Amino acid sequence: MKVKIFSIIVFLVVCFQIVVKGAEFEIKFSTLSPEGTAWMNVMNDMNDDMKKSTNNRLRFKIYAGGVLGDELDVLRKIRFGQVHSAGFTGVGLGKILPELRILELPFLFKNYGEIDYITERFFGHFAEAFEKKDFILLGWAEVGFVHVFTKTPIKNFKDIKKLNRMWVWEGDPLAEATFSSFGVNPVQLPVIDVLTSLQTGLIDGVYASPLAAITMQWFTKVKYMMSEPMTDATGAILISKRYYDRMPEDLQNILKNRCKNYMRKLVIRSREDNKKSIEILKNNGIEIIEPTDEIKKEFERIGVEVREKLTGKLYSKKFLNEILTALKEFREK
Repeated sequence: MKVKIFSIIVFLVVCFQIVVKGAEFEIKFSTLSPEGTAWMNVMNDMNDDMKKSTNNRLRFKIYAGGVLGDELDVLRKIRFGQVHSAGFTGVGLGKILPELRILELPFLFKNYGEIDYITERFFGHFAEAFEKKDFILLGWAEVGFVHVFTKTPIKNFKDIKKLNRMWVWEGDPLAEATFSSFGVNPVQLPVIDVLTSLQTGLIDGVYASPLAAITMQWFTKVKYMMSEPMTDATGAILISKRYYDRMPEDLQNILKNRCKNYMRKLVIRSREDNKKSIEILKNNGIEIIEPTDEIKKEFERIGVEVREKLTGKLYSKKFLNEILTALKEFREK
């Protein structure tokens, strides 16, 4: 009798494994990027690849263009199980893991080589930290170097302080700390309200990558862009750990591998598109303002001031020193 019961249990376990292995998983995925952008093109390519390689067992259902709301709205929906995954900028990522905003400190990185070195070296650290917050980090999806766009020219540091209607993303402590160090009292708004606010005059300045400024049509309402980038805007794809854990191991591995590879393609593509976007901006009448030596010195001072100001609030002193030490090592090499 005991042998018979044991045989039934083994049979049921095997059947369960077969059912799980053959199950289909449709990942509900949200992004602010609209259709036709490089981001969406890469996402669609990755989705096609995953469907083909898994015989349609694993696929994304993509909600593009912010149809599910701002990043903070989407984050709430993921926690309620209405959405499974999303592409986040640093603002959304920082709501889950505040210390990640260390990658977006103003005037920290000088070039893409430094960014690649730091993000790759600390990928495991951030992946482990996200998992403790019930998310799986699938890959970096960089937005690019961020520039300040304004309606009036910035020729000296005093001109920056006149930007009292400068936009900052609502609920973003890093942007708020940065512009307060500039001596500016910014206007906090959700990203989906920026274009309308530029049109009505509620704000007179924004910050974005060149590509994002074109994609969001913000460039149509400003006249000038600072050539010196303020920061590098990071991004990443996350998936709910609860949903991820439901997948069999083979689909988990395919999802991780595909995301990491395709997001690297996206980063390279994004950098190329940002470079082309600067020329498009020039051709559309945007004047590129070169900062004076005075402004560059102020930028360096503000960079140090902001990283010290946010120590203990977003990240620890220990972690900041680890990042700065790694960056110094890379520069010395």
